[in-house]
Amino acid sequence: MSASGGGNGVMLKECAQHGYFRAEICPVCGQPGRFLINERELDHLGRVMTGILRHFPEKYGLAVDPRGWVELPALVKAIAGHHRGYHWLRVHHLVAIAESDAKGRYEVKDDRIRATYAHTVEVDLDLPTDNIPDELFFPVTPEEASIVLEVGLKPSDRRKVHLSRTAEDARAAGAVRAPEPVILQVDAKRARSEGIVIMQAGKTVFLVDQVPATFLTRRPDSAKPAA
Repeated sequence: MSASGGGNGVMLKECAQHGYFRAEICPVCGQPGRFLINERELDHLGRVMTGILRHFPEKYGLAVDPRGWVELPALVKAIAGHHRGYHWLRVHHLVAIAESDAKGRYEVKDDRIRATYAHTVEVDLDLPTDNIPDELFFPVTPEEASIVLEVGLKPSDRRKVHLSRTAEDARAAGAVRAPEPVILQVDAKRARSEGIVIMQAGKTVFLVDQVPATFLTRRPDSAKPAA
């Protein structure tokens, strides 16, 4: 169990009937559930986990396998060894973080865990390629829009291009770089029919090696390009 249940923010709990949740009470049955991790620990552990699984496993003495997997017991040991305050950490704490993550950043299988997207380490993800929406979306800055519409989408600081399920998801992702991002629409149905492989990663994230310009259009309600 965590060393402290302090803080009034979102904490991680477990309902005996409905599993892990991030709230004061179970959203299904309204029971208080069992406390697992407080808000500060949840935020920090999430950052550590994604850092290890996506970017720097070697800093913790770990290595992801070719599909991105790390053994959960080894991950627990590595985190507890590098952060002395987590002497209480157990496998079920990391599983709880993964299974309650709203964006689906993680996948847990048997006694292994991996990040589902945003890798900078080299991995070959075997993610689902069926039930892909006919249209997907990508945010760009107004300055980038005309160039991307001409040359297509290619990875920059990540191994894959990350597409969003909805225009709203794309707008939220793009707001980090531009107050009013231009939202590009991807004709995913036609792209797939012409051999482009699109994989579903998180709940709202889809991965692709690149998107040729022929499958891109600007949404009419997007910001106008910079002059």
